[in-house]
Amino acid sequence: MADQVEEFNAYRTKMNDKILADDNKIIKRIFNIDTNAYKSGHLDVQTKELLGLVASAVLRCDDCIKYHLEGCFKAGVTKEQVMESLSIATLVGGTIVIPHLRRAYEFWEELTNE
Repeated sequence: MADQVEEFNAYRTKMNDKILADDNKIIKRIFNIDTNAYKSGHLDVQTKELLGLVASAVLRCDDCIKYHLEGCFKAGVTKEQVMESLSIATLVGGTIVIPHLRRAYEFWEELTNE
C-alpha cells in the first residue's frame, strides 16, 4: 500500500493504543460502539461504510473519510460506488466539501494503487 495509507494507519494505531492505554471507560465504550456499528447487520458492511463515508465527507473530517475509504476498499466497494457516494456527499455538503473530495480521491487512488 502507498505511503499515505501506511502513515495514516500507523499514526491511527499508535494514537489509539495510547488513548486506550489510559483505560477511560467512556472512551473504550465509544471505540467499541464505533467498531461494532460497521459490522454486518440489517445493512451490509459495504452500505454502512458508504454511509459513514458520506457523513464524514459532509462533516469534512479527513481522518474519518480515510477510515471509511479503507473500510470500503476492504469490503470490496467499487470505485464507481465510492465516487457516486462522494458525489452525493458533495451535493449535500456543498462546494465546501470539494477540497475533502480531492483528498478522498487521492487516498482512494493510493488504496487501489491507481
